[in-house]
Formats: sequence, C-alpha cells, structure tokens
Amino acid sequence: MGIRLLGPVELRLDTGAPTTVGGAQRRAVLALLALELNRTVAVERLVELLWDDEPPAHPKAALQGHIAALRKVLAASAFELTTRSPGYHLTGDPAAVDALAAEELAARAAATDDDATAAALLEQALRLWQGAALADLPSTALSAALARRLDGTRTELLTAWARRQLRLGRGFAAVPALEQAVAADGLREPVVALLVRCLHQSGRTSAALDAYHRARACLAEELGVSPGRELQQALADVLTDGQPEPDEQPDEPPVPALSAAPDQLPTPPRGFVGRVAEERWLDAQCGPDRTGDGLAVVVGPAGVGKTATAVRWAHRAAPGFPDGRLFVDLRGFDPAGPADPAHALGRFLRALGVPEPAIPEDRSARAALFREQTRGRRMLVVLDNARSADDVADLLPAGPGCAAVVTSRNSLEELVVADGAAMLQVDVLPDADARRLLELRLTAERVAAEPDAARRLVELCDRLPLALRIAAARLTARPGWQLADLVAELADERTRLSTLATPDGSIGVHSALMLTYRHLPSDARNLLPLLAPHPGIEVDLCAAAALLRKGTDATRLALGSLAAHHLLTETAPGRFARHDLVRLYGAELFAELPAAHQRDAFHRLVDYELLAAGAAIRRLNPYHEPFRPPGTEHLALPRLTDARATLAWCHAEEPVLRALVTVAADRGEYDRAWRLARATATLYYGAGRVHDRLSCLRVGLHAARQSGDREGLAAMEAATACALGSSGRVAEALPLAGQAVERTTPDDGDLHIHALSVRASMTALTGDQAGADRLSDAALALIRRTGLREHAATVLSNAAALKVALGAPAAALDLARETRDLLSAQPTSNAYMWAMVNEAFALHALDDPHGAELAWREALHLCRSSGNVRLHALACRHFAEFLASLGRSTEAADHLRTAAELYTEQGDGQLAQNLDRLLSRNPASPQPLEAT
Repeated sequence: MGIRLLGPVELRLDTGAPTTVGGAQRRAVLALLALELNRTVAVERLVELLWDDEPPAHPKAALQGHIAALRKVLAASAFELTTRSPGYHLTGDPAAVDALAAEELAARAAATDDDATAAALLEQALRLWQGAALADLPSTALSAALARRLDGTRTELLTAWARRQLRLGRGFAAVPALEQAVAADGLREPVVALLVRCLHQSGRTSAALDAYHRARACLAEELGVSPGRELQQALADVLTDGQPEPDEQPDEPPVPALSAAPDQLPTPPRGFVGRVAEERWLDAQCGPDRTGDGLAVVVGPAGVGKTATAVRWAHRAAPGFPDGRLFVDLRGFDPAGPADPAHALGRFLRALGVPEPAIPEDRSARAALFREQTRGRRMLVVLDNARSADDVADLLPAGPGCAAVVTSRNSLEELVVADGAAMLQVDVLPDADARRLLELRLTAERVAAEPDAARRLVELCDRLPLALRIAAARLTARPGWQLADLVAELADERTRLSTLATPDGSIGVHSALMLTYRHLPSDARNLLPLLAPHPGIEVDLCAAAALLRKGTDATRLALGSLAAHHLLTETAPGRFARHDLVRLYGAELFAELPAAHQRDAFHRLVDYELLAAGAAIRRLNPYHEPFRPPGTEHLALPRLTDARATLAWCHAEEPVLRALVTVAADRGEYDRAWRLARATATLYYGAGRVHDRLSCLRVGLHAARQSGDREGLAAMEAATACALGSSGRVAEALPLAGQAVERTTPDDGDLHIHALSVRASMTALTGDQAGADRLSDAALALIRRTGLREHAATVLSNAAALKVALGAPAAALDLARETRDLLSAQPTSNAYMWAMVNEAFALHALDDPHGAELAWREALHLCRSSGNVRLHALACRHFAEFLASLGRSTEAADHLRTAAELYTEQGDGQLAQNLDRLLSRNPASPQPLEAT
C-alpha cells in the first residue's frame, strides 16, 4: 500500500519501504491530497486543514514549503504531485491508498449476493485499519471531520460484515470486533443490535441480553431516550427464539410490541445518485446516533435535489425513529401560495392519534399540543420546501429524541440564529455523479458510446439534477436521437431553457427559476436581469452597484437576497458567482427591457470597470492619471489597500475586463474598448497571464484604429508592442513601437515618453543595446526637461537595465536608486521592484556580491509581499543564476524550482517546462535563459 491513512499517516516507496514524512502538518497535506486522489484540492482547503481560522501571516508561502518537501519524498513513489489551479493535484492509483482501497472493497461487497464472497471482501477492507484513522495529524476542525468520516466508513464496513456473517451462520466470528466497537461507543444502536444477534446465534443468550440492557441504560443516561426499533427487534428475536435460564432472567420484562407509528414519508426517489457526503452530514446532525442537535436546514437552488436527498436519507434513517416519521410539503414557492402551517399541524396531530374534537382551531394552540405530543418520543419530521423560518417554527418537534430536517431554496438563516439549526448547502452534482445519473436513465452503454457528447451534455445542464433528468427523458422518448443531437439543440443559448422542460412546460428549469424570481424583493428582482451584460462568472459588489444605480449598502442586500435564494453564490466577500442556467434566465429578463435601458446598463458596466482599473493602476503607479468617464463621480470602487490586494482584484476581474473589451469592440463602442484595453496593460503584467494580455491588447489596438483617435492608437501600439516583446515576438513588436514614436511628438508629453521607452526596450531585445540606449536617453531627457512623472519610474528602471547590459554598472546603479527614491512611498510598485532587480545586477557587476545578495533578497521579499507573480518568477530565476555564479548550487536549484512553479501558476507552461528540463539535466547548476 503506497499511502496509509487508516492509522498513522505513512508513505511507502515503490520498493515497499516506508519513508519519513516529517511534521504533522506535512502529513496532513499528504492525507487530504490522498483522500482526494486524482482531484484538485484548492489552496484554501489546505490552509483550513492546517490552521483552521488562524493561518500565519503568509499561509500560501508556508503551504508551498510543504508541497515542495512532499514532491521530494514522492519522487521515488508511484504518485505525482503537480500544481493545478486552484491548488494542487496528486495523481496515482486509488488501490495504492488504503482508505480508497477500502471503499472499493466495500463497493464490490455490496454488489454481490454471495455472502461468503462479500464477507471476505469486507474483512479484507477492515484489516486495512492499523488504529485510529489519521491518528497523527494536527488538531483542526477539518482534520477531525476527515477522521470522523473514515471512522464512519469503518463502522459501516463492520456492520455490513457482521450482517453477512449472521447470514452465513457465523455470528460468533463477528462478536469480538462488535464488542470492541460497542465498548468504544455504546450509543450506536445498529452495532449493539448486531452484537445482540451475533451473541444469541453463538449460543450466548445471557450475554446477548446483558448487551441489550447495558445499551438501554446507556441510552437512558446519556440521551434520555429508550432503545429504537432495530435494537428492540433484536431483543424480541432473542426472547422468542429461546428464553434464558431462570437465573439469567433480565431485570425487567420484555419490551411490548410497538403500536403502528405514522409514516408519511413520500416514496423514495428513483434513480438517485451521489450525495454520500450529504447523507453522512445528515446522519451526524439528525440521525439516531447524531452528534448534532437534531435540527438541520438543507438549502440549495431549485432543481438541485434537496427534497430527494432529504427523503432518501429519511427512509434510510427511519429505523432509528420508531415513533414515526412526519412529512409535509410547505409549497413555499408555489404560484398558488404556501401551505398553511395550521393545516399542517392538524395533519400531524391526527397522525399522532389525537382525536379530531381534541385538535384546537388556533395555530398557536395546535403548536403547543404538537410539542406536548412529541415530547418523550423518537420521531423524525421532514418539512419540505419552506419559504421562511416562520413557516416552520411551529412545526418543529420538542422531544430530545426527535429530529427535524427542513429544505428550502432560501437560506433560512433565522433558523440557524434563533433555533441553532445546522445548515447544509446542496450544490449541483460532481461530474462523475452527473454522468452516473445519465447512465441510470439512458443505460451505461448509450452514454459510453458518446463520451464527448455526454460530457458536454452534463456541462450544458449545469450538472443540475432536474435539468439532467429532463434531458434524459427527452432522449428516452426519442430512441433514434444521439446524445450529440440534444447537445446541438442545447448549445443554442436562446432556447436552452425552453428545451430543458417537459412538453407542457409545467416542469422545467425555467419554471423553477421563475417561481423563485417572483418571490424576490424588488431590488433583487431588478438586479438579476441587469447582471446579464456582465460577462464574468463572478460579479463584484461595486460592479453590481453600478448596474443597479444604488449604493453599496442597498446593493449588498440585493445580492444577499439573490444568494439566499441560490440564484447567486458568494464565492468570497463581495464576489458572487452564478450558474449558466441562471445567467440565461437573467438574459431572457434583460432582453425584455427597452433597448435604451439595455444600452445604458452596458455603458454603466464598462465605465465602472474602466474607472476601477484606473484606480488599480494608480495603486501600482502613484503618478498615473486615470481617465474618468463622464457621469461616474458617484460610483463606488473596490477597496485596494495595497499591491497584493490590487493584483488579487486584477486576477479575479481579468476575464471580465478582457471580455468587455471584446464585447465593446463588437458593439462598435471603439472608444470604450481601446481605453479599457489600455488600462489593462499595466495590470496584466503584475498578475502574469502574458498571453491573455496580448489577446486583449490586440482587440484594443483594432478598436483604436477604428476609432480614428491618434493618441489612442499610439497608446495601443506602444502597449501591444510591449506585450509582444514580453512574449518573445520582437520582430512584430518593433514596427509597432516605431509607429507609436512616429505618431507622437514631445508635445504629447507622457504618451511620447512611453512610446520612446517601449521602443528602447524592443530595440534592446534585438541586441542593439547602443540604439536602445540612445532612445532611452531621449526619453530621460524629456522627463528631466518637462518634469512629467507618469512613466518616469519605468523609464529610469529600464534605463538602468540597459546600462548594465552596456557594461556601465555604476550608471545603472545611480538610475536604479533614482527610481527607488521616486517611488519610496510605493515600494511594491512594479517599477520599484524592477529597480531593485536592476540594482542587484549592477552591484554584482561592480563586484559587490554581498550587496547584490541583499538587493536580490529584498527584491524577492517585495515580490512575495506584493503578489506580483511574473516579476517574482523572473527574480527567482535570475537570483538562481546569481547563486550559481557563487558556487551555491543547491540554493540555486531551489530558487529555479520555485521559478518554474510560479511560471506554471501564471500559465507560462513552456518556460516552466524549460526550467524543469534544465533542473532534470543538472539540478545543481542552473543556467540563464533568454530574457523575457
């Protein structure tokens, strides 16, 4: 077994020998990656695993250290650890991870009717445990939850194995393991019931009765409840099959047979897939062996399967609630109006045996009688499709042995706050479960015959169970259709929602969304269609406020209402995502608005993004003078407190900015298109993503040509030339840079300075350092003559780099330090950090390795603290070259490895591969690559 989790965490090499994974936190990272084998684990989840809510100052850096160390120890194993957005990905054979192997053995056992074969498979799985699962990990909430999950798996395996042994007439073989489990936790009634049966089958009737009475006393003392149906039935079977000897009589007579208990649960859902984690959560919160308080709220978007999940779990948990199961559909979002809680109470009371004349008319009196009737009972109440907390408040049972599960499209946070309910967010299905649902409805063969179409069908249905079931029904009704035929129909966004509906339209995604939409507050109803022109997966608070024409407080409430009704999901504070089907529904609503309103909404959105991008640039360059579109004085902007926050905003907003540039150009809004593209140029470099930067600027350049704006065209030529040069396409960059210079004059001030600086940089990349120096000197002279500052720091820093290349390190050092003086209040700006890099080069050339190393380390520190991924990668790479030149090869290789990881993170896979190949050839001696 390669990775052991069922006991102390352990890694074994290909040879079978164990290897040391030092530190509890490092073992925790390995454990979570192994449990999620062949799936990507987000950085945020790993940080939560290691530090709960109290991470260190730089958690990602600390995590990267653990990842780097794990890569070293995994190198000699059958596993591979790679960086994959949004985190890390461990690849390997699931059979080599004991926890996953146990699950596979359990699945094989469940699939066979041969008890002997199943018992052998389950016993093999149980033997994989070498003690308490994840026994040596740090104590955090997530690690404890993972351990509980594995312990629950072991209990399920044990009970399944014991049942098979009973059917084989070998109950005696299960007795020791069951006794050990009961000794550890005497409140698990299914385990106790199996122990009673196995002892009895072994001829140990007295011991079976003792086990029952110990459990009865424990339940009474710990929970204040009596044994449930399963345990009572085990006792009844023992007593009817063979009475104990007189001296072995129990202290009290057998429990009498129970009268029929109400069972109002709907029929279990057919074709149900997945939701294993959700059912385990319900077990913990509301099951007979629960650790929670017995009140759970299951929330999620329309069509996600909340009711199906709750009903399926309720049927499975039913034996633990021997006094009855009550169910009511509260119709919270029904067009005919919600159900009357008073009527639901009357139905519950009649089911509990209360005579009709004894049921009060008043709702509060009925609620009081219901609480009285449920006190002392062990009952489960399922309250489906609630709209508000008030709808369910009087329907909650009172007994400590009772549990209640509430489902809703609304978040029902009032129940969490006032009644201590636990909340479960049910999301769309994972890819594998969504495919499995199609297989159940269409047959596995039909799905397997078109794997690409099946994958696309799952995507177009947003992995929403309702949409997938409707799609499968359409294909079932059309046996001559291929999956690709329906995919082609769904690919048309204009008709996708109408396609995902039954023929009469009564059941479908559109109708489900419409019912939710009708119950939204007015601002939320207004906002949903206005989000349609926003091209991003996520929308931020300030962009929504610009669209809604409201302040951030009112907009936050509107967004919160949309999130509470699961039309949006808050992915981070102030950022909200939506599924495609919700986006399409919003687009339908937007299309119903007057054309002038649609145009105005698009203008407000682009103008906001232009204003916000300008503010972000100013955070990185304090001398930047952003363009302010007319009529935007009232707009709220994101809080960009430092360079790291600014680049984080840029990273999150980049797809929106790039898409809006394209949409604006396609709409003929050329002025807005090129201005927005120009604003992104600086932001892109700090956040990396060079290829996206070039794509965006090409569209902006086209728009500037179409606009006929001379200054705009010159600005876009310079910006695009710079991006081309960064991509190694100097031959294309140089003519554009030359055109920008020729199109401007010194009277154009900063624009001409920028054009000269870009042309100097592109000329340097051709190898003509002297020509580049002349252009750079011209830009410097203009800066010193005019006092203009917007591009001064960039020009000074680039000039320093040229002086180093020309063999004039003293002049380079002066220019680098002049840059730093100019930006002393902004040490995490791009130009300041570049100046620090150039200072390090100059000091090394001046034969001051100590001073150069201090400068390199300061540059790396600033890059890390600012979050400037691209400059951080470049600095790591050149620092590695510096260290190699001093003979410090091991340190050099470490920094080169970090550079490769950073290039991978920003999507520059080719450069990362070049560095990886360099390391694999001679990891101790990195060599310089061509400049970026």
